Amino acid sequence: MARDRSSSSDYTGPMRRLLLAVLILLLGATFLLWRIDSPRVERFRAQITDSLVPNLDWAMAPVTGTVNLIRDFQSYQRLAEQNQELRSELRQMQAWKEAALQLEQENARLLDLNKVRLDPRLTFITGVVLADSGSPFRQSVLLNVGARDGLVDGWATMDGIGLVGRISGVAENTARVILLTDASSRIPATIQPSGQRAIVAGDNSGNPPIDFLENPDLVRPGDRVISSGDGGVFPAGLLIGQVAADPGGRLRVRLAADYERLEFLRVMRHHGNEPVSDTAKVVGDRAEITTPVLAPAPATAPAEGDDQ
Repeated sequence: MARDRSSSSDYTGPMRRLLLAVLILLLGATFLLWRIDSPRVERFRAQITDSLVPNLDWAMAPVTGTVNLIRDFQSYQRLAEQNQELRSELRQMQAWKEAALQLEQENARLLDLNKVRLDPRLTFITGVVLADSGSPFRQSVLLNVGARDGLVDGWATMDGIGLVGRISGVAENTARVILLTDASSRIPATIQPSGQRAIVAGDNSGNPPIDFLENPDLVRPGDRVISSGDGGVFPAGLLIGQVAADPGGRLRVRLAADYERLEFLRVMRHHGNEPVSDTAKVVGDRAEITTPVLAPAPATAPAEGDDQ
């Protein structure tokens, strides 16, 4: 057994060396053949290429497929990058579109503020809404105008169309506005065309109810609700909204102001009705005109016989 193994190893080594030498010779001959610059050798090379290359298509198919797959993958990668860039640009365009819509709405509200016709004796200050502290228990907003602008507690605030609320708390640079929907808000109102007097009372809902109505039979849904000016707090004639009926039949006010988009508010300077301070003087002047002046009675002389 040891002799057989040694004999097989004796033949394997020389065969390997022989095959390696033949391969090297073939590769060298092929290299020299392809490097020889001769017309005959060139024709010989062309004949070999024409006879071998068409028969090697089956061998080149995997290589060609792999190359095509790599190229398709690179193309898909470029398409994915372009798609990502287009999506980013689309998001930017959507952001610009949203900004353009907001500017358009802001411009429309400012135009509404300019078109509103109010009492020419009233002046106003336009403020920007800084924050909305609306909650189930409190309905208010914060403006960027305050005592430095001359604001006073109780002044009415409006948006482009309707009454929004009143100033309740003034700081140096800011002021808080209690909205009509707040539970602490009570606004004397007049309902047109019937002329009924009522109170618009906030209840933290979007449509405050109408209380203390004189004659509900004279009021219909759709009637205009304006401020009456009673109490001298709000000026008269400011639009509040329209009468509406809830499913329970209670009369409420559909507010004219857009409470969903409160960005600018107009604070109305209103110092109230001028009070009559010197009523005695007014009554006294009238009494002097209408009441005759009586002359004093003459003194009588004492009769004779009276005690001195």
